[in-house]
Amino acid sequence: MKTNLHPRFILGAQLMLSFMLVMVLPSCEDQIETTYTYQTQVPVFIEVNSFREADIIIEPGIPLDQPGKIYIYGDYLFISEPGKGIHLLDNTDPKNPQNLNFINIPGTGDMAINESILYADNYVDLLAFDISNPENIQLVKREKDVFPNLYSNEETGTIVTYKDTLITSTESNMRWNSWGFPTFRTDIMTLESAAFSSKSDGGQSYGQGGSMARFTLLGGHLYTVDEYSMRVFNVESPMDPQYLSDINLGWGIETIFPFKGNLFIGSMTGMHIYDASNPAEPRELAVYSHITSCDPVVVNDDYAFVTLRSAAICRNGANELHVLDIKDLNVPTLIQSYPMDNPHGLGLSGDYLYLAEGEQGLKSFNVADVKEISNNLIEHLKNYIFTDIIPGPKSLIVIGPDGVCQFDYSNPEKLEELSCINVAN
Repeated sequence: MKTNLHPRFILGAQLMLSFMLVMVLPSCEDQIETTYTYQTQVPVFIEVNSFREADIIIEPGIPLDQPGKIYIYGDYLFISEPGKGIHLLDNTDPKNPQNLNFINIPGTGDMAINESILYADNYVDLLAFDISNPENIQLVKREKDVFPNLYSNEETGTIVTYKDTLITSTESNMRWNSWGFPTFRTDIMTLESAAFSSKSDGGQSYGQGGSMARFTLLGGHLYTVDEYSMRVFNVESPMDPQYLSDINLGWGIETIFPFKGNLFIGSMTGMHIYDASNPAEPRELAVYSHITSCDPVVVNDDYAFVTLRSAAICRNGANELHVLDIKDLNVPTLIQSYPMDNPHGLGLSGDYLYLAEGEQGLKSFNVADVKEISNNLIEHLKNYIFTDIIPGPKSLIVIGPDGVCQFDYSNPEKLEELSCINVAN
């Protein structure tokens, strides 16, 4: 029997612990009972036929609930609701984006777009949608069983997902795993996940995602990463994605970022660099290692900018920005590290770096001199909660748990808010 309880993606949940000491007075002596209240994720088991046989419903636009990732393609903005589906908005005017429709995709987390074909995960399957007419979106291909890490029992077609749950317990056998999570019968780890794509490549037209993406396109191929591996798909025929291979990357893989024929993969222990000049068979060039931390990466011709962040799953991590010299891709070298508050996603536009600091807002830096970044903070917008960024052709698009905001950044010295789409609740 084949079992695997590690999901490809799990909604990032903040672990909340509270301890209440309750005095109990029996006849002879006082005793202390410890009550544990915490938010975690519990497994939910689903049969693959239950979602494969169900219709993918396209419905009119609905309010944001729990926004996950952002993606832009032409005049359209896509916002994912992890596990639920994808919002499609007309972003012709960033001051007034229009909510067009919602694609119901249970078990989805990531997306990429190639020649008006939207790729999205549906639990263990990859779906391809024709979005050339946003008023008439069509499912054109289902590539089955390409994300098998979700299976708890592949023979019976049973997959496991996880649901945020608040639990209170007085169990005396409460244990703590090495990551600081309370454990009972089953240890459950949560991963926070969430790359830019070139606008065109070999005649194909790609969209652009955020730095915390797990799907990206390069050289007529789609690359996806989960906690342990990178999967390669041939999408030279956009409507007919073909699964090619699975490359083992080790543990703690989080994000993927393409740049000029190479793939930069962020993990909780470092950054992997892959040469994708042969896109069907990318090969490893180097690995830069760092302390265990949550970690996306963006790059330009000379440097890689890597954020390290402490979080529930990487609770011992640092909160830093690392700048690496990557002129020789085989030998990435740390130039400088800078302390940050709690850095999440980031984006580059010329000599300017935009960094989402979670509950600490949004920072912008001039990085023309990578050894003086700490002295070149331009702005720090504190009245926002942001986790990822796309420096798009029309606006700087930033997402967080409260919604999606767009800024005019034509003057990098002064960001101007254009619009914000807030969550319904």
